[in-house]
Amino acid sequence: MLAANRFLLLRRVIVGVLAGLLIFYHVTVLYDLYLGVGNHEGLYDRTANGTPKSYEYLQSALRLSIIIGLALVVCGFRRALWVMWAGIGVLVATHYWAHFGDIPVAFTAGRDPFSYLKGFIFPTVITLLTLLPSRPNGNR
Repeated sequence: MLAANRFLLLRRVIVGVLAGLLIFYHVTVLYDLYLGVGNHEGLYDRTANGTPKSYEYLQSALRLSIIIGLALVVCGFRRALWVMWAGIGVLVATHYWAHFGDIPVAFTAGRDPFSYLKGFIFPTVITLLTLLPSRPNGNR
């Protein structure tokens, strides 16, 4: 019983740390985009041909949905995984849209198209740890 509780606590800590890192990252991107002095990692090209505002707003809304979904997952709402995955999936899709489309954004310069898939690593670990049964089968 004690080992099961420790395992559950370890899972919750790992989910909390990974979700916290993702929340911090997305909040930082939003802060830099709207309140910061410059653009976060040069995400959006501010040349005369600048990024369409609608693309920035879409990205911001997706980041906000990811933040909310992750916060709810940390609070124990398993159904919030759907919100998190929807936000992340569409965010990655918009990155591909920018990469292969005609959207002037700086973050696509010199990037391999497969590099956007690394955005699925932390959410996959969070999902697996969240969906594991809380009690292992003790039939040994």
